[in-house]
Amino acid sequence: MTDTARAHGIARCGMCGKLCHLPASRKRHQTHCPRCDNPVTMRKPRSLETSWAYTLAAIGLLIPANVLPILTVVSFGQGDPDTIMSGVIALWEADLRAIAMIVFIASIAVPVAKLVILVILMLVVQWRLSLSKFQCTVLYRFIHFIGRWSMLDLFMISILVTLVHLGNIANVESGPAAVAFGAVVVLTMLAASSFDPRLLWDLEHE
Repeated sequence: MTDTARAHGIARCGMCGKLCHLPASRKRHQTHCPRCDNPVTMRKPRSLETSWAYTLAAIGLLIPANVLPILTVVSFGQGDPDTIMSGVIALWEADLRAIAMIVFIASIAVPVAKLVILVILMLVVQWRLSLSKFQCTVLYRFIHFIGRWSMLDLFMISILVTLVHLGNIANVESGPAAVAFGAVVVLTMLAASSFDPRLLWDLEHE
């Protein structure tokens, strides 16, 4: 028998971190942590299905988030709506290249990379793809590392809106892409948190 915590019927409480012993008759079900009474399971229930649902929903919303206008700056009654990419191009042409790169990375590169990596990890579990546990670990840690930058561009947009209103320069109107992009950020966070990385390690012991 493989010498793992699962083989010994030991599971970690997701709330307080206590190692709990699951009786042999309940290894496929759940018990409650003796410290905090939180439900403890060997693996997250329906982890793969839940992560797929969140990921596919995020992929579907990623299209309108990048195609539809995200904001419109109206000055003297005139203004053209900007998508995320057109805003990046406008910032680049205005010699604000550092800001343009930040917006591009946070708004386009990070969400796409995170969704691609999530799909790869879920396919590894579902189709038993030949990725080593080291490669899977690097990919899983990477999506958590880049996830912290997902809200950076929304933060910058909020600063822009505040500065515009304080200076009485113009009015900024948000577009439908702002809602779609915010939903993409939330859905990718939920997909990453729903995915149980222990499913990857289980493949090493099958």
